[in-house]
Amino acid sequence: MTAAIRLEGLEKVYAGGKRALDGISLEVPRGSMFGLLGPNGAGKSTLINILAGLVMKTGGTAEVWGFDIDRHPRNAKASLGVVPQELLFDAFFTAFETLELQAGLFGVPKERRRTMELLKKVRLDDKAHAYSRTLSGGMKRRLLIAKALVHNPPVVILDEPTAGVDIELRQMLWAYVRELHAAGTTVVLTTHYLEEAEELCDRIAIVNHGRIVADSDTKSLLAQAREKWVQVTVADDIATVPAIEGVTRVELLDSRRLDILYDKQTVQAGAVLARLQAAGLSVVDVTTREADLEDVFLELTGTPLNGG
Repeated sequence: MTAAIRLEGLEKVYAGGKRALDGISLEVPRGSMFGLLGPNGAGKSTLINILAGLVMKTGGTAEVWGFDIDRHPRNAKASLGVVPQELLFDAFFTAFETLELQAGLFGVPKERRRTMELLKKVRLDDKAHAYSRTLSGGMKRRLLIAKALVHNPPVVILDEPTAGVDIELRQMLWAYVRELHAAGTTVVLTTHYLEEAEELCDRIAIVNHGRIVADSDTKSLLAQAREKWVQVTVADDIATVPAIEGVTRVELLDSRRLDILYDKQTVQAGAVLARLQAAGLSVVDVTTREADLEDVFLELTGTPLNGG
């Protein structure tokens, strides 16, 4: 089956020689919840803007729902809904008028428009005739989602949709995104909240310096995180930090607590504890932590997701 989005050798070089995209090849499977992650400046926004027809690519090919963005631009745009980061609206249109205008731009006949249905879905039906300038930031974020869906696109890109919103709104947004996905919509998500990507996405690609540095199902990506931490409390004060064979690092947190980092593919937690006991330490409490997507991201890019 044709991919929802297919990129082959996609390149973008801006005036002055800045290379934003450096030969990106990527496929987003139809019906997937796909995470597109990367540090600031990695090229995510450029990629999205090329698909949306807002930026001209320098080289390579890009398809949305089987339509090449150069050969069939109208069909490609009609197949895509983009929820941008920026809260941009005409201040003198109501929420209802905003969606009606967007539907008209996409050529949706009046009898097929779903304006009030969409406003109800994002819990803005009571604000249908309020000017967009009077809406709160969270309401504007929800209106952007409804705006991206007026033409019922099979692919939706959510660019940092929960940036700066409170927990309640974030949960509401994700509940609606899950509902969209369950109905068959392919969802592409960019986010700085790695726990969201880990929980929601079945596949994740990581972009760094305009290149794809990882692209796999979420479970396989997490499996790349080989490190595991075990924090051990012992019965008596520790005079010196013990040498433990096979572990990466041992740190004394206080007089009775050790933080131990090890490679779970070469040694098991039970073996670590056995070696502690062999060293004469009586273990009274154990806490473990697996590496998560944040650790994988840092390992692959050398950059925290919310940095640089």
